[in-house]
Amino acid sequence: MDFAVSEEQSAIFDMARAFGQDHIAPHARAWEAAGTIPRALWPKAAELGFGGLYVSEASGGVGLSRLDATLVFEALSMACPSVASFLSIHNMCASMLDRYGSDDLKDRYLAPAIAMETVLSYALTEPGSGSDAAALKTRAAPADGGYSVSGTKAFISGGGYSDAYVVMCRTGEDGPRGISALVIEDGTEGLSFGALEDKMGWRSQPTRAVQMDECRVPACNLLGQEGRGFAYAMAGLDGGRLNIAACSLGAAQAALDSTLIYMRDRKAFGTRLSEFQALQFRLADIEIELQAARIFLRQAAWMLDEGDPRAGAHCAMAKKFVTEAGSRIVDQCLQLHGGYGYLADYGIEKLVRDLRVHQILEGTNEIMRLITARSLLNR
Repeated sequence: MDFAVSEEQSAIFDMARAFGQDHIAPHARAWEAAGTIPRALWPKAAELGFGGLYVSEASGGVGLSRLDATLVFEALSMACPSVASFLSIHNMCASMLDRYGSDDLKDRYLAPAIAMETVLSYALTEPGSGSDAAALKTRAAPADGGYSVSGTKAFISGGGYSDAYVVMCRTGEDGPRGISALVIEDGTEGLSFGALEDKMGWRSQPTRAVQMDECRVPACNLLGQEGRGFAYAMAGLDGGRLNIAACSLGAAQAALDSTLIYMRDRKAFGTRLSEFQALQFRLADIEIELQAARIFLRQAAWMLDEGDPRAGAHCAMAKKFVTEAGSRIVDQCLQLHGGYGYLADYGIEKLVRDLRVHQILEGTNEIMRLITARSLLNR
C-alpha cells in the first residue's frame, strides 16, 4: 500500500491550487457578501476538466480516480471551501448521469455539464427527512406517459441558481425501493424556489428550498431504472463524503499556512509568537492531526478506487474524522491569531463558519458513527 503522491497527482494538485489562488481566493469574500458565485467562473473551471472530474473519458470527462479527485478538492478549498464544495455537488450529479443515464439523457445533459454550460444540483433532503433520507415524501405519479412531481426539497445548494436538478422522488412503495431519480430542468412549469437561506457558512452558495407542484417531467428524464434512485444516491455519497473531507482538509491547511505567517511576524512581550514553546507545541499538535487526517482520507479514497468491500465504512470514518479535525484546526488557528482571527480581514473566521456544516451534510457525523458501528458488529 503506497500513499505517496505520484508526479502526475502532484501536477493535478498544483494545477487546482493555482486555479483556486488565481480565480477564487481574491474574490471569496466578495462572493460571500453577494451570496452567489459568478456563473463566469464555471467555464474557466471546465477548461481544466473540473466539470467532469470522474466522468469517464468515453463520455468526455477526465476519468480521475476518487483519490485524484480528493487532491483537486483539497487544493481548491485552500482558496474557498464553499466554492469547492459546490463544484463537488455538480460533479456528483455529472457522475450519476454518466453511470446511470440513458444515451439520450447523456446527450442532452452530460456534455453541457462537463463544459459547465449546465450547472447541476442534487435534491435529496426534505424538511421532514434528513438523515432518514429513505422516508422522503416527494411523489412522482404517472401522467401523460411521464411523471407529475410534487413535493419540497430543503437546503438545496444551487436552488434557483442551477440549470437542472437530480431529484430523488417516490414512484413506488414506502422505503428505499420505491425511490427513483429524475432530472428536472430549470424553468419546468410548477418548479419554484424558496427564499435565499441566511446561513452561518457556505454563504457564497445560494441555498433555497425547491418546490415542485405537479411538475410535468418526461419519462426520458428518468435516471436509470425506476426504484433504483436511492441506491444511486447512496453510491454517490461515498465519494461525496471523501470530497467534503478533502474540503475540510484543504481549508485546515490554508488556515495553518496563514497562522504560521502570522506567528512569525507578530510579537508579544518583545518576542515573536513562533518562539514561544507553548505555542510551538500547539502548532505541532495541529500538524500531527492534519497529517493523520490526510493519510486517513487517502486510504479511504484508495479503498473506494480498489473496490474494497470495506470502503463504505472507511469513507464514513474518514468523513467523520477529517471534518471534525478540520473544524478543530481552524478553530485553533483562529485562537492563535488572537483578536485578529475574529476579524474578517484575516480569513480565518470564514473558514470556521464554512467548515461547521461539513459535520452535517453528506450524512451527519452521527450517521457516520452508526455506519462504522454496524460494520464492526457485522464482521
